[in-house]
Amino acid sequence: MSSLSNSSSTGSPVQGRSMTRRPLGHTGWDSPLVILGGVTLIGMKQDEANRFVAQALDAGVNQFDVAPTYGDCEVVLGRALPGNREQVFIDCKTTQRTKDGAATELRNSLQRLGTEYIDLYQFHALDSPDDLETVLGPGGAMEAFQEAKQQGRIRFIGITGHRPDNILAALGRYDFDTVMFPVNFVIRQHSDYGKALLAKAKQRDIGVMAIKALASRRWQEGEHTSFPNCWYKPVSSERDVNLAVRFTLSQPVTAIIPSGDPGLFSKALWAAANYSPLAPDELEELRARAAHLQPIFP
Repeated sequence: MSSLSNSSSTGSPVQGRSMTRRPLGHTGWDSPLVILGGVTLIGMKQDEANRFVAQALDAGVNQFDVAPTYGDCEVVLGRALPGNREQVFIDCKTTQRTKDGAATELRNSLQRLGTEYIDLYQFHALDSPDDLETVLGPGGAMEAFQEAKQQGRIRFIGITGHRPDNILAALGRYDFDTVMFPVNFVIRQHSDYGKALLAKAKQRDIGVMAIKALASRRWQEGEHTSFPNCWYKPVSSERDVNLAVRFTLSQPVTAIIPSGDPGLFSKALWAAANYSPLAPDELEELRARAAHLQPIFP
């Protein structure tokens, strides 16, 4: 059974505290510091997911991020959410690049989630310049997004990816409401990956949802994968998770979406609920660890 309790406490990891919230850019929505990603629900039975989502809501997490590529997570989440739709904020995504493909996938996602609208609909993993041209060109997916927004089926439009340069190019051509990309202590130790994008988002008051905050390195060939929902090796001890979460939250981001593992979600939630900026010695500790790790993105 999955639970949001951590090893140092019982019940909710934010028991007795209110989850801090930050503005999601210019949308008017205040996001909790931690967003529950649908990948975390992969492999859960419905009753288990119901309890997990209810505990997340009790901890102040009322924003959820899903996608059709996450197995049956849309259906599971839709059934687990409370009846009052206005209590929660749902992010969803599509990998479809054409108008017809995106319109069909949006319609299917609405049905699977059991909702009449999605708060934030995002272009998923838009890392290819060619895909960006298709999305924004005639007959591209953006046309479906804009029509859906006019019809009230989506409220805001975002973009996700692992190529900050491509997201920056997209921001030069459309006024996106949000961006989602990796903000990670190992990557930052080795390069300026994402720094220009963070600066641009701050300048234009665009919401930033950080992914891969807990990533340490890629799995090595033949290595035992103890976190089946993670394609990379995450940090996992309470202290390491705490430091990694606090590093990412110290950057100009709105919130993090932790690695897709219930136990890691619990630890990340506790770290966020008890957030404070890293002390100089803690930052040096992270830098020393990161110096010996190969970042998941060059």
